[in-house]
Amino acid sequence: MAYMTQEGYDKLVAELKHMEEVDRPAASAAIAEARDKGDLSENSEYDAAKEAQGMLEMKINQLKEAINTAKIIDPSKLNTDTVQILSKVTIKNVKNNAKMTYSIVSAREADLRAGKISVETPIAKGLLGHKVGEVVEIRIPQGLVSFEILDITF
Repeated sequence: MAYMTQEGYDKLVAELKHMEEVDRPAASAAIAEARDKGDLSENSEYDAAKEAQGMLEMKINQLKEAINTAKIIDPSKLNTDTVQILSKVTIKNVKNNAKMTYSIVSAREADLRAGKISVETPIAKGLLGHKVGEVVEIRIPQGLVSFEILDITF
């Protein structure tokens, strides 16, 4: 089961629709075109088109599974007492006083440029369940880092 926002769910549905209505017919057309070029036993274009179609079908199945098992979270029912999925958290690196603000989202919705980090990242995992004012030590690839939680919103 994947927790996500309504926006993230809608993006998955749109992506699936595009794959089924645009990408799938294009893959079939590529196979037909390659098939028309003659002997299939020596036709690398045909093999590549079939492989691309297989990869597309796998992605479609993965998206369908994600959509079918999605649990949409209603932010209005969440509180800001502790950090949880969909929380927007402002933290400060205790060592260098650098402040950062991240929204904790599902892995499929993560976008670091937009300040959205996956709930599966070490930082998000380390912040979950903690309150404003707490200092949390989190092990990241560069080592152990202490962050103070300054604010929690949605």
